[in-house]
Amino acid sequence: MKNIVIFASGFGSNFQAMIDAIKHGKLHATIVGLICDRSGAYAIERARINGIPVALFERSASPSKVEMDKAILNQCQGWQADWLVLAGYMRLLSPMLIQAYPRHIVNIHPSLLPKYRGLDAVGQALNQKDSIYGLTIHYVDEGMDTGEIIVQVPFETDQLDRDHIEKRLHQLEHQTYPAVINKLIVEESV
Repeated sequence: MKNIVIFASGFGSNFQAMIDAIKHGKLHATIVGLICDRSGAYAIERARINGIPVALFERSASPSKVEMDKAILNQCQGWQADWLVLAGYMRLLSPMLIQAYPRHIVNIHPSLLPKYRGLDAVGQALNQKDSIYGLTIHYVDEGMDTGEIIVQVPFETDQLDRDHIEKRLHQLEHQTYPAVINKLIVEESV
């Protein structure tokens, strides 16, 4: 069984999808911890409810990004993490972390990359009046949403309504992300 550490900054719905997938036998891994960078994030409550250890790393509490990332790396290694899974984590990872886990850090992004990198991808797509939306799951590299694409799931809509699009994206994310993580883990074990 592989150990995964989830990184989240907010509500943690993709984190919950991973927890649920494990409970239902759809993800064959153990979540050994949650890395969070915001003390008020609901993801922390999800971890508490499910007995998952939490390590809080707020940027304001660290003397530098390098020191914070060293502490995050030490925590991940202490938890014996095999995979790092970003689920709404709103910070770039340092080269030090990326080099410690080559091709073992995965992110999900709510656009069909390379379109609409960074913050508010749905808003960016709405501003362009796109009719095709979707999600991308990719390996993390040193850029912002520039890593090698693992899978993309598009959908078409004529409703230019943020709530409708975000609801559809979340449904797809919660189905797809745990399945892709499981596939990567299984392929590595063969």
